[in-house]
Formats: sequence, C-alpha cells, structure tokens
Amino acid sequence: MRIYVVEPGDSVFSIARTHGVTMQSIIEANGLREPYVHRLVVGQSLILPGPPKESFGSIVVNGYARPNAREEALDEALPRMSMCCVFSAYATSEGGLIPMRNDDRVLNRTKDAGVRPFMCITNLDPGGGFNTQTARTLLNNPEARTRLLDNCVRVMREKGYTGLDVDFENVARDTRDGLNSFLAEARVVTHRNGWLLSSAIESMVMDNQPGLIFEGFDYAEQGRHNDYVTLMTYDWGHLTGPPMAVSPINEVRRVIEFAVTRIPREKILMGIPAYGYIWDIPWQRGTQAAVLQAQGGPIIAARNGANIEYNEQWQTPWFRFMQGTQEREAWFEDARSLLAKFDLVREFGLGGVSYWTVNHPFMQNWTMIDELWTVKSV
Repeated sequence: MRIYVVEPGDSVFSIARTHGVTMQSIIEANGLREPYVHRLVVGQSLILPGPPKESFGSIVVNGYARPNAREEALDEALPRMSMCCVFSAYATSEGGLIPMRNDDRVLNRTKDAGVRPFMCITNLDPGGGFNTQTARTLLNNPEARTRLLDNCVRVMREKGYTGLDVDFENVARDTRDGLNSFLAEARVVTHRNGWLLSSAIESMVMDNQPGLIFEGFDYAEQGRHNDYVTLMTYDWGHLTGPPMAVSPINEVRRVIEFAVTRIPREKILMGIPAYGYIWDIPWQRGTQAAVLQAQGGPIIAARNGANIEYNEQWQTPWFRFMQGTQEREAWFEDARSLLAKFDLVREFGLGGVSYWTVNHPFMQNWTMIDELWTVKSV
C-alpha cells in the first residue's frame, strides 16, 4: 500500500497524474470532501489506491458505537467489522440494569450488516463518570452479580444482542476479585446462550500497576474468561492533560509486550482512537482540550493555514495554528500512524483491533482495512 505525504504545490490532480491513479480514487480512498479536495495541506498523508504489496492476514475488527452514530460513519464501518459494541447500558449497585432506550437504529443496522452486536454494560452514572462505589457494591455482592446477569440475559434476548461487553472502569483494588468472579460467571451465562463475552481494560505494563484506573484489572484473569479483550491503548494525550499524542506507538508497544505475556494473543484487540484533541498553548493545568473527530485534522489545518508535522518517536501527526490571538496545538491520527499500529498488530500476532469510536466517518482507516486485512466473522 502506498502512502503519499503532500508537498508544497501538490494538488489531487498532480498527485494522481504523477502516480498513475485517478483523482476520484484518491478522493474516495481518503474520504476527501469539498472544499478540502482542493485545499490539501503540506504534510497531509494520502493513501494512493492500488493492490497491496502483501496481505497482513486476517483480523477481528470491533468498534464502539453510540446510538447517535452518524449514518455515513456506519455506512463506512459496518461492512468492515466483525463485532459492534453498542455503548452503553448502565449497571446499578444492586444488580439492576438501565438499558439503552434509543439503540434500535444502530442495533438493527449492525444485525443487517451481518456483524455481531454486543451490548456494552458500564458502571457509568447516567450522564456522569465511572463510579468506583457502584462497581464495589455490585461486584463484591454475589447476589447482585447474579441479578445483573439475569437482567443482561433478559434485555439481550429482547433486543437480539449476541454478545456482552463489560466496560467497568475506575475499579478499586478491593473489587478486583469481584470483577474476576463476575467475568467467570458471565462467561458461563453467555456461552450457555451461544453468545460471546468481551471486556475493555486499561493499558497496563505490569501486574498490580498502581493507580485507580489500573487497580481493578488482572490481565491473566481477563484473558482466561473473555473471548476478546479490548486494550484501551489510547488517551496518553487526554482531555485534561498536556498536549501529546493520544496513542503514541512507543507506549502502545510497551502495553502489548506485557499483554501478550498474560492474555492469549488471539483474544487481544488493540484499541485505536478515531479522534484527537486540540489544546490551547501554552497549556495550563485545569483547562480542557477540544475533541477532534476522526478525519478532522487536515480540515482544521487547512482552515487555519497550518502545515502538518509528524513526530517520529510517537508516530503521530500534529500541528500548531493561531486562532485569533490564541495559539493551539492538535494531535490526531492519519494513514501513517494507523499503519504503525497495524504493523504492531501483525508483529505480535494479535487477534485484531477495536475502535473508540465508529461514530464519525474515518474513510482513510477503512481503506487501509480493505487493502491490508481480511476481516473475520465472530
């Protein structure tokens, strides 16, 4: 597969003529939209369509989708997916389940595409964050765990889900055994019904890694009970932190190197962010970045007359620009950063990839999936 980095004076027409492809094929492969077809940015990466030099093999492709996912995004993603985790139903501390009320559209589209739909359950407070105490009360009570699983079975049967995804976060150390027990029980229940079980887990590089976001996860137990495990290999650069790559490849490698010693490789889905962030410069603690969705990087750069740089250590594109009197810095994903991540999947023989999220168009990514991989059914 060929990736071309835009140089001064380039246009879609000149690139197509030089490389023996059509303008339309470049536009379609990269999801270019007017007026940005005619406003290429120096440093922008473009996929040049054509037969791949070699196949990377076959993988499982998962994506998390909210009920409000854009139709265009689902049109792109679903034909290239194995499973789709619809986000999310809310577990209560007593074992209750608050199901999604507006998931029918995404669920039906997933089933119509022949993709396995997973109901994602979380310890989120509706409209709030991940609740440590909710997880503690629920998971350390065997009766509450059983009640939650009974509720999951009821809702999954009613709606037609055939997979259960567990995304419990901010789980404290004193709740780890309870989470492991819940996964063991959930595996029995899901498999009895012919369903699959998956979980999303934080990015760790050692057992018993300190910090609330890590303490509740036991990689070996996660690998034992789940059919698939999404490693959340993103958010090094995050909403309230300083500017940096969201998914720096050197840090992702460290997580993968540890994960494959605890979890069967074929169960590991490497998380890929379909988003970036824009920070005010100079960054100040207590401020929040703005979210940059999927293919938004080159659009923002074009609007503001910025050239795109590429950080070789993190294998991630970035740029700075002025917005009025405020300097800003953006980090996002492009074909080069995606290829670096796909290379890791191939190098370590992982089961596949998992996107947070498939709510917005990301055609460059899906073109690469088409050219490099065969997508498995699950």
